[in-house]
Amino acid sequence: MPPTSLLAAAGLRIIAVAIGAYLLIRIGKAAARRFEREMSQGTGLDVIERTKRAQTLGRILQKTLSIVVVGMAGLMILREFDVDITPVLTGAGIAGLAVGFGAQTLVRDVISGFFLIVEDQVRVGDVAVVNGQGGLVEQVNLRTIVLRDETGTVHIFPNGEVKTLANMSKDFAYYVVTVGLAYDADIDRAVDAMNQAAAGLMEDPDVRPHILAPLEVHGVDAFEQGQFVIKARIKTVPQKQWTVGRELRKRIIRVFAERGIDMAAPHVMLRTVDASERNSKFKMQNANSANE
Repeated sequence: MPPTSLLAAAGLRIIAVAIGAYLLIRIGKAAARRFEREMSQGTGLDVIERTKRAQTLGRILQKTLSIVVVGMAGLMILREFDVDITPVLTGAGIAGLAVGFGAQTLVRDVISGFFLIVEDQVRVGDVAVVNGQGGLVEQVNLRTIVLRDETGTVHIFPNGEVKTLANMSKDFAYYVVTVGLAYDADIDRAVDAMNQAAAGLMEDPDVRPHILAPLEVHGVDAFEQGQFVIKARIKTVPQKQWTVGRELRKRIIRVFAERGIDMAAPHVMLRTVDASERNSKFKMQNANSANE
């Protein structure tokens, strides 16, 4: 076959490989999007959880598929240029062993990330506290987990370094309310006022969809200096506990004011000393200094 025909045939194969790789990547992305849509169908709280997990898994599968397809397509194209890829594969195997021994931290991060995803510990869109740092989960990768806190700062944690992980938006959430009252306050009236505030909150059409259960008043939870503390909590859908909690606090303050119930205020004790007492103390200190 003439050289021109060989080059043309090789060029066509290279183009076919490139188009095939592009189509595989596009098909993988379309399949991931369809998977996310199917997981998002239906109603109820469970749909939110399924959607988060589908988004997390979909992104990871897309990245993995893209890397594998691009790598295979690159090797096939090198063969069309009459490049012997056997040394490349051998070198890749040796490099893989070297990486396995030398990059143990990287391997640990990847393995930890795999179990983090498979066990559904955290997903994209969750609010979590990782190693004491809270924020919104923006990415869950095989090697890292990415949080963005309320100030917009991005925090990146290698999965192998995740010692503690608290998911604040898995399945449901509670917002805990503590109210401090003076010791002469009527506990029953205060509890009734808190229940009234919560009942009004559940009648609000803008807030009611976020509430899963009525307010639970646990009663007196602590005795502190100048006050006792009543603790309560309300069950909400994930990530809505702060919205519900702020509105509940506002309504509790309003109902307390309507019923004349005063919350505890900090007390400051002042002791006045007259001039004669201050002078006697000053003379006594001088006398003690002279004797020493």
